[in-house]
Amino acid sequence: MGSEIAALFFAFLAGLWSLSYLFSSLRAKKKNGLLGLPPGPLGLPLLGHLHMLGDLPHHSLHKLAMKYGPIVSIRLGLIPAIVVSSPEWAELFLKTHDSVLASRPKIQAAECMSYGQKNLAFAEYGPYWRNIRKLCTLQLLSSSRLSCLGP
Repeated sequence: MGSEIAALFFAFLAGLWSLSYLFSSLRAKKKNGLLGLPPGPLGLPLLGHLHMLGDLPHHSLHKLAMKYGPIVSIRLGLIPAIVVSSPEWAELFLKTHDSVLASRPKIQAAECMSYGQKNLAFAEYGPYWRNIRKLCTLQLLSSSRLSCLGP
């Protein structure tokens, strides 16, 4: 009897949490719509829109694009993502905002392991990264240097 009451209590708490999440999500969606985030479907708590992708994600994303337009906002778990399914919009994003998309996120582990993200793999996109890449391609990955390594 006690375990049934505990199960009902936890189910009730889960229901309350889901409802509060839904209402806060709706409020955020209203607010974000005014701030300029693209439209998108409502997602599940914690899962986001992962359940909507299915076996063939490109088909599911195409259906979402047909319903909401060429730019759709979704959540992959807890991580927000923007899906651009029009070639014209993709070209605009990749040409005008290429420096923002080329940059890498700041990761605490990379900060510790690579002396403040000062290597080719973790450095932020900019003049320092371009100099490191040029140094690697000219000195480390040149054909004469690679021929010294073996057949």
